[in-house]
Amino acid sequence: MHHIDPVSSLGSRREFLRKCGMGLGGLALASLLQRDLYAGQINVDPLHPLAARRPPLPCKAKRVIHIFANGGASQVDTFDRKIALDKYHGKTLPGDYIATERKTGAAFRSPFTWKRYGKSGLEVSELFEKTAAHADDLCVIRSMKADVPNHEPSLLLMNCGEARQVRPSMGSWVTYGLGTENENLPGFMTLCPGGFPIQETQNWQCGFLPGVYQGNYVDTSKRNVDELIENIRNHGLSRPAQRKQLDLLARLNAAHQATRPMDAALEARAQSFEMAYRMQLEATDAFDVGRESEKTLEMYGDTTLGRQFLIARRLAERGVRFIQLWHGAGQPWDSHDDIEKNHKRLALEADQPIAALLADLKRLGMLDETLVIWGGEFGRTPTVELPTPGSNAGKINGRDHNSHGFTMWMAGGGVKAGTVYGESDEFGFKATKDVVHVHDLHATILRLLGFNHEEFTFRNAGRDYRLTDVHGNIVKGIIA
Repeated sequence: MHHIDPVSSLGSRREFLRKCGMGLGGLALASLLQRDLYAGQINVDPLHPLAARRPPLPCKAKRVIHIFANGGASQVDTFDRKIALDKYHGKTLPGDYIATERKTGAAFRSPFTWKRYGKSGLEVSELFEKTAAHADDLCVIRSMKADVPNHEPSLLLMNCGEARQVRPSMGSWVTYGLGTENENLPGFMTLCPGGFPIQETQNWQCGFLPGVYQGNYVDTSKRNVDELIENIRNHGLSRPAQRKQLDLLARLNAAHQATRPMDAALEARAQSFEMAYRMQLEATDAFDVGRESEKTLEMYGDTTLGRQFLIARRLAERGVRFIQLWHGAGQPWDSHDDIEKNHKRLALEADQPIAALLADLKRLGMLDETLVIWGGEFGRTPTVELPTPGSNAGKINGRDHNSHGFTMWMAGGGVKAGTVYGESDEFGFKATKDVVHVHDLHATILRLLGFNHEEFTFRNAGRDYRLTDVHGNIVKGIIA
């Protein structure tokens, strides 16, 4: 009499097909699945998916710090001065202007003062006077363009290159292509205080890429490490005991995976246990800003954003590949009314930490290899937003969404420092010269990191996908 193991006798669907004489078909299917999972130019070791990899092209940038001004900061109040708005303030703008999401009225001049900074003579408003001290490090793009003046699709477009469908985020693409320089930390970190922005985790999703490339969210409104990262310490087991436990779990997972090859979700789950174990020491150190000098802490400021930007520098220093800093998740730059008060408050929160980050990266010799990006999902209108039910409570002192022309800036990582690229019209409504669509921005970022955006692909559902979809041109004018 033969002993029957009830567990091993429960085969998977693939096992059933194989036992039915379809083994050759199964081999062919496995080959196709492997090609689907690891297509394109990237040679990923499934056992070490975050291992550091060389890009196929020469590059200067090794990592990215993306400062996201959530809600859409006003370009005509920050980095794109328009004197014509003073002349036409309170009057109807001449010519035809494309409609925005809501009804707008007369021209609305900037309530802020402006100065020129650095050898480049970059004109910046009083909102970012500390950041402007680094004018000669900035490459300001004044001709950005998105597709629609709505938050949800524009957030996804800026973060994922696609406004409607589920696609991997830029951080996931970068981490998939380059891995991380420190396998004891995630390759893609998302620092967002006080909760999620609109579209929530879709902004840093991995889409159809393996789960290990998903952005790892941290609520930086918390102060100590145990609150910043849940379960960072195991109070019930010693590290040797944890190691034995994980080794047993790894063997069980390996046996489970043996009958389910190339299961991306299962692989990501197994990898997450190891990552959590390795992070206990490394993350505890990286997120502990108290280890910095008093001078450094004072430079960043003892605020939520100050700590957040300092954590970002510490993560970059430790080899994290893509760090996204969200500003305005709870109280966004979406100033439909009271723009003078609200933009001033938000800029006051961000200006000192941004300046400190740029200065600190230069001090450590990291800025040349770190691509720093600032901007939101779109800009704002140069015209005042008219009252609408439930929107601006009857106030006529704010601006509506504007996807037709807005400003972003970049620093370090191989960009032309101390330059302005592109122009908007005389009122700052529409990009008119050297227009840079979001797809073009993504193509350029990938090139700075050493990738040809047209060849950097991932096969999913029978098609090769890329961050720029079927669009995008490299903006050579901003590459040094």
